[in-house]
Amino acid sequence: MPERSIRRQARGLKRMAEILDAAELVVAEVGYMELTTNQVAARAGISPGSLYQFFRNKEEILDGLVKRYTDDRQEFWAARLAAVSPDVPLETLVERLVDESVAFKTASPAYWSLLYGTATGDRLAAASQQLHEAIAGHIAALLRRRTPGLPEERALLTGTMALAMVKAVMPMITTATQERAAELVAELRLMLVRYLS
Repeated sequence: MPERSIRRQARGLKRMAEILDAAELVVAEVGYMELTTNQVAARAGISPGSLYQFFRNKEEILDGLVKRYTDDRQEFWAARLAAVSPDVPLETLVERLVDESVAFKTASPAYWSLLYGTATGDRLAAASQQLHEAIAGHIAALLRRRTPGLPEERALLTGTMALAMVKAVMPMITTATQERAAELVAELRLMLVRYLS
């Protein structure tokens, strides 16, 4: 491939990443349902016409964000899975995962808005479902690696329930004072450890 084409592709990928970065900020501020392509273009510092060269509408932006999050979380879970063995104490495993989830929530508020938000719409619901299923599957794989005899179906059900617990508590953690958030994180860890034991 000619060097000029490679540079053009690299610039295109960089621009797409910048647009998705801008979209994340807009989603975090106003939610996906209120997001407009004009808002994203303005936040990215480009014209709407330039944005449309990469994303034709807000649905394609959503697809881009879901792919980004799916890829990022795939790497996250692969790294966690590689570090898990039957001798890792459950308390240690839960503590790490909860702490990393809280840190990720702080760094990526749009992810949580899309995954756990109250917005409606078939496309957003489908995107949220896709993210949920992927996370539940990762948790199930982690549980099976820690407990090799655990049946796959049971692991998936357990992963789904553990995710539901985190989903229920995370909004309380993120809106609480620092002291209260620490208490809630401790309770979430305890709840998960007791459930998973």
